Amino acid sequence: MEFSVNKADLVRELSLSQGVVEKKTTIPILSNLLLEARGDRLYITATDLELGLRTSCPAKVRKEGSGTIPAKKLLDYVRLLPDAEITVKFAENNWASLTCGRSRTRIAGMSRESFPELPAMPEDAQTLPAKTLAAMISRTMFAISMEESRFTLNGALLLIGDRGLTMVATDGHRLAYTQQDAETTAPSNVAYRALVPRKAMGEITKLSDGSTDESVVKFAGDDNHLFFEFGPRMLITRKLTGNFPDYERVLPQENTNIATLSKDEVKSAIERVAQFADERSRAIRVQFATGEVKIFSSSLETGESEESVPSQYEGPELEIGFNAQYLLDFLRAVPQDQIQFALKDQKSAGELQPAGEVTGQYRYVVMPMRI
Repeated sequence: MEFSVNKADLVRELSLSQGVVEKKTTIPILSNLLLEARGDRLYITATDLELGLRTSCPAKVRKEGSGTIPAKKLLDYVRLLPDAEITVKFAENNWASLTCGRSRTRIAGMSRESFPELPAMPEDAQTLPAKTLAAMISRTMFAISMEESRFTLNGALLLIGDRGLTMVATDGHRLAYTQQDAETTAPSNVAYRALVPRKAMGEITKLSDGSTDESVVKFAGDDNHLFFEFGPRMLITRKLTGNFPDYERVLPQENTNIATLSKDEVKSAIERVAQFADERSRAIRVQFATGEVKIFSSSLETGESEESVPSQYEGPELEIGFNAQYLLDFLRAVPQDQIQFALKDQKSAGELQPAGEVTGQYRYVVMPMRI
């Protein structure tokens, strides 16, 4: 195999593949990228057996073929080359020779035969708005459980129907729910339901970077995999198996005490007060009273802190404990200037929403803490 490729094109595609390549693996081939030269393009494939990325860029192909090269070593070296055309030639012993200007380098590759085959995308794909999908991921991804033992909570539930998209994530202590009316090609009244792993969601966000309002992603699923095609790039991920919790039972119905707050003011106040919260529990106390919200924290080791934030609130006085990090995750995810905090009582879950957005499109439920 022999081909020439523009350095900028190659670096861009190699950078996208790094998040998929397995860093620490007992299977050496998974640390490599599969390079395939066909027609007038170079195809690059990376996989860790759970997640796969197939991408491509223009190339001048002198001799078609395929081979594998260590992913990190290739990117680290190519980045240091001058901005010029790079010629790559594979020998029969799987070594690759790279030539760029006056630079000559040989990199030890591995046989293409042992590289895993990725499944083909089913033909019954539907289109989704790429920018909307990425925005929904940013609103829910932080609520995914980090405990590997809770397998069904290690991803988000994606529902696709003729009326739009829904995504839900929870770790058992909080729940993020977002719903968007969006143009999809899903069959009428049919909802597609799948659990998307956390790692795949992070890669979808990267592939969506730079998407416009008109950009679409082709989506399909088979028995074991989900496929997301962004133009010349395709992400393939294994589905998570198991039953996702009944999230509709968790969404509060009786939180009628509502405080409207400036997002930036309350975020800054929580960030400062949280400096003096217990490092393990991250617990703070939030007191709701007419016209203001007070935030407290105290720790025997570090000290105590109190802040007051003006609010539109006319309900009964309530004082509730929350994990400060859980509140900050939501406040950092919303672009709106105003947020609403809906409450029932001290023992019930609190709910945050962006103020001014269509009601119910983004709901974030946080369980209270005993302090």
